Amino acid sequence: MNYCFYCNDEEKLSSLMIKIKDLQYSTVFLNRNQYHKGRVAVVAKRHIQEIFEFSAEECSGFAKEIALCACAINDLFSPKKINYATYGDKAPHFHVHIVPKDLNNKDFGRPFDDDLVLYYSDEEYQAIVSLIRNKINELITQFNSLS
Repeated sequence: MNYCFYCNDEEKLSSLMIKIKDLQYSTVFLNRNQYHKGRVAVVAKRHIQEIFEFSAEECSGFAKEIALCACAINDLFSPKKINYATYGDKAPHFHVHIVPKDLNNKDFGRPFDDDLVLYYSDEEYQAIVSLIRNKINELITQFNSLS
């Protein structure tokens, strides 16, 4: 297995993200770079590199959790569009970035990148984490009933 900061480096992970919530198949993190306010990463609970390494149950459950998180982000931040990004070249652990985009974003109409940055205070991060966690908790029953 290649080096994976999601599995092996709490310090690196916490420098980039703040844990929001554990779900059944994933863990949801708030990206510290909040240029796209509400940007999160939905990270597979177990270490896999590619989506086809999931069992059918895991794949379905992970997809529902992405939809759950996207719905929460949409409800809270009302973006014009949500982008979903799966890269993994530098972090070989399957994860999906949920990136809310607005027309006033400098990168609207193209993939996001981390060259555009906006950081908050610890208190501001915790407020966003609480908002997202509470919204996920509010929506979770609805999404768990999807077949």
